[in-house]
Amino acid sequence: MNDSHQRNPFALTRRTMVEGCAAAVGTVGFGWPGRPVAAPAMGDPPPQTMPVRLTINGQARDLTLDTRTTLLDALREHLGLTGSKKGCDHGQCGACTVLVEGRRINACLTLAAMHEGDAITTIEGLADGDALHPVQAAFIAHDGFQCGYCTPGQICSAVGMMNEAKAGWPSHVTAQIAEPLEPRSALAEAEIRERMSGNICRCSAYPNIVAAIRDAAADI
Repeated sequence: MNDSHQRNPFALTRRTMVEGCAAAVGTVGFGWPGRPVAAPAMGDPPPQTMPVRLTINGQARDLTLDTRTTLLDALREHLGLTGSKKGCDHGQCGACTVLVEGRRINACLTLAAMHEGDAITTIEGLADGDALHPVQAAFIAHDGFQCGYCTPGQICSAVGMMNEAKAGWPSHVTAQIAEPLEPRSALAEAEIRERMSGNICRCSAYPNIVAAIRDAAADI
């Protein structure tokens, strides 16, 4: 023990910091899978649960969920479908994007109980057996990822975005918003970048992502 600690027993050292953090962690329980869960306060009512049937990738799944469970947590923590990632948990990064009735949504911003009866497609359900979805194949061919964390959300968002463009939905950069868009012209680079702006790649693989989407558009 050094002289400064002998003079001041309350001095902060690396050892006291580690010991303090370990003690704090020890007072917190852990849920699935190793996720910290605060102990309920005395007198708090028990969580309200309800049965929910979700149709995930063509398969009906029956769950009993806390009414506050997000779709993302239902997928990851209750069904083991961990392809959809929890990035910001605030709907700002797009890593949790899935398709609901063919439309892309942020799974972290919607409750699972709201989607009973909806057809939900995650990254795990895009491929047809061993045959990759054209967007998945294009991302591999164009090296449209680095760490891969955002990739499931990027791919699901790209599939939903292509459906929007083919349906003639304009974007902020569309020149003639009153006229239906041709699928190929709708997916010029500026359109892709604008329409995919809700999906963040912290590795900055955007040029390859854009190239992959333009290439896949011809096959969908």
